Amino acid sequence: MRSLPDGGLYPLAEKLGRFLKERGWMLATAESCTGGWVGEAVTAVSGSSAWYDRGFITYSNEAKQDMLGVSAETLAAFGAVSEATVREMARGALEHSRAQVTAAISGIAGPTGGTPEKPVGLVWFAWAFQDGRVEAEQRVFAGDRQSVRRQAVEYALQGVLRFL
Repeated sequence: MRSLPDGGLYPLAEKLGRFLKERGWMLATAESCTGGWVGEAVTAVSGSSAWYDRGFITYSNEAKQDMLGVSAETLAAFGAVSEATVREMARGALEHSRAQVTAAISGIAGPTGGTPEKPVGLVWFAWAFQDGRVEAEQRVFAGDRQSVRRQAVEYALQGVLRFL
């Protein structure tokens, strides 16, 4: 078994993979503050190509618009770290992939970038499903940049399992 930066994510990704594979489903991810870490976690699992279709790393607002179809109006009105944006990211990942389920993440990992309304550690998540359902949640994680990002990856993976 290949070692991950945080080996605790491997069993979670492996469990998710078994769950998706049993159903014949594929996962796609749309990541901002995690920079592809969810994709790293799932592709560390041997055979993940059977259940992981693709990942979109959309760090800039332009990438969110170009790759996922997030509207400029949404970004201007609510910002990149918002429920509206992650919902559009999750739907866009579904529309631009062969997946039946997607996970989207956008947040402020820090140490800079926080405001009183959107503090460092704030992360928005959304999960979109082939039946049209989109679930969204926010969390505020404590810790340094690496810790916030790692917690976000874990929460995104747990969310797929929970909502399925």
